[in-house]
Amino acid sequence: MKIYYNTKLKERAKELRKNATFGERLLWKHLKNSQLLGCKFTRQKPIDNYIVDFYCSKLHLVIEIDGITHDGKQKYDLQRESILREIGLEIIRFDGHYVIKQIDGTLQVIADKIEALRSRISP
Repeated sequence: MKIYYNTKLKERAKELRKNATFGERLLWKHLKNSQLLGCKFTRQKPIDNYIVDFYCSKLHLVIEIDGITHDGKQKYDLQRESILREIGLEIIRFDGHYVIKQIDGTLQVIADKIEALRSRISP
């Protein structure tokens, strides 16, 4: 599946990588270099007209970390999520505080989703 994106978002994605939240940085420590079940993730990935926090292209998996920038934007987030699902992406969403306080639980949820997606791809 080919994922298209708005090229104007590349610079914004770079800014977001430089200014990651604590929860994003903490999770990235566990996702980078294919550490979690051998899955390669990228961070702050432009997809369509959006930038997602983490993306695994092999599994079409998006991981979103909600912080204070999402406060009051539930309607926008639902619309955005709907469009990403229409593209064929799976989405996991976490509250930033949960990631910080429960990193092991966060990683377990992601690992479970990876296993479920892998079993769908190659039963």
